Amino acid sequence: MSTLAKIMGMALWVLALATTPALAQELKLGYVNSERVLRDSAPAKAAQAKLEAEFGRRERELNDIRNRLKAAADKFEKDAPTLPESEKTRRQRELVDQERDLQRKQREFQEDLNQRKNEELAAVVERANRVIRQIFETEKYDAILQEVVFAGPRVDITDKVIRALNAPAK
Repeated sequence: MSTLAKIMGMALWVLALATTPALAQELKLGYVNSERVLRDSAPAKAAQAKLEAEFGRRERELNDIRNRLKAAADKFEKDAPTLPESEKTRRQRELVDQERDLQRKQREFQEDLNQRKNEELAAVVERANRVIRQIFETEKYDAILQEVVFAGPRVDITDKVIRALNAPAK
């Protein structure tokens, strides 16, 4: 590399360093902690309550079935040494069938719950994104980030977003 090229490169480097703080001061950045928004905002809490109301009964029923199956398995374990072989085989088959049925119901429950959770979460995320966009536009931000490694309190606008989400809809 020629001496002239080295001097030009160093000059550009110094120029870049000199102008970077000025650019950074003019840049208006915001950060939103999405996890907090989805945990602490009123719409997120309402969605969670809605899911609990919708799926609570089914979950309790599954717990009851699980408890009855455990009690039947415990009783079988206790009675097994004294049972005739045919009765032992029949009750084992019943327990296996009941366990299989419980697993199927649990799988269906989990699939239904996950689907509804995703639907409710999508609605909250959509509303939060609208609020963030509104803040972005009205307060003239250059960028609002949601995933960062570190963010200082000066750029953290999470509380502002949560307050806006918690405000009654206009």
